[in-house]
Amino acid sequence: MQDLIASSIKYQQGTLTVLDQYLLPHQQHWHVCNDVETMKDLILTLKIRGAPLIGLGASLLVAHLAEQGMSQSALAIAIDELEATRPTAVNLMHCMAKLRAALAETDYVAAVVSTAEQLFKEDIALCDSMAERGAALVNKGDNILTHCNTGALATAGVGTALGVIYKAQQRHGDIHVWVDETRPLLQGGRLTAFELERWQIPYTLICDNMAASLMAAGKVDKIFVGADRIAANGDFANKVGTYNLAVLAHFHNIPFYVVGPLTTLDTQTLCGADIEIEQRSPNEVRGVSGSFGEAMWAPINAKVYNPAFDVTPASLVTGWVLDSGVYNQSDIKQGILKQLKS
Repeated sequence: MQDLIASSIKYQQGTLTVLDQYLLPHQQHWHVCNDVETMKDLILTLKIRGAPLIGLGASLLVAHLAEQGMSQSALAIAIDELEATRPTAVNLMHCMAKLRAALAETDYVAAVVSTAEQLFKEDIALCDSMAERGAALVNKGDNILTHCNTGALATAGVGTALGVIYKAQQRHGDIHVWVDETRPLLQGGRLTAFELERWQIPYTLICDNMAASLMAAGKVDKIFVGADRIAANGDFANKVGTYNLAVLAHFHNIPFYVVGPLTTLDTQTLCGADIEIEQRSPNEVRGVSGSFGEAMWAPINAKVYNPAFDVTPASLVTGWVLDSGVYNQSDIKQGILKQLKS
């Protein structure tokens, strides 16, 4: 397999390495990944994260194992096990479906390797297209609010929602970003702030519960978020807390955009109510851990509700920024998403 390099994943000279996103921003540690159990652990512990990147990481590993001589039947099992790690993110399912088709080819090793390489390069192109289309929605001097992390750390390319912000800053030079901290795992505070600082884009970090006061004060012009799955009717699942922002944006008449590639579109899921929502460990809410250490602030036996995602109804979305175009409420009601995936 040829060398493939992104911000948080690398395949070089036959070795797959993954940047540990749980330790960012204070430590930059790369994990070598040579087997399925290691990749599953990296995904489940969010050391590799972001809907597009999870799919790409799993794909590169399967291709690597194919080149190392793993049997066709064992590769099929590996694909199934990797797909089961994160039930909400449809990009992972998209990548594994592509690999299953490649595995059915006569020369399955070459087909699997070629498919993994293609998926990686495709993601870069999709990110560029979304960034260009979304940046056209941003005006000079805009204050943009975003949630979680949707940048180059979460994709092979420049990112989804954060890619739009990056491109808008390149175009205008004076964009400011409000960064939701994103409880409970602080992807905004740790990762989005890290990327914006690296890109030299002005930003201000806020706790999630401060967004409403900012909107009421007229300090938010637009909101851009990513998606882990977009249903056929335009409902979408994203990091928990996104729905809050959509409701607040609707009340304050602030444009609210979701940014995602066609690989995030799942027309087999008719609406948001059909999306399986992953429930995560209670300890993520009882305390916090990362490169800064660990702290537990709740009683050890405190009952916890910890969904990784929530679902935003299509009725609250101003526009869907996909790599193929920007779509509005009228487009969605006319079934454009089903047409795009047909």
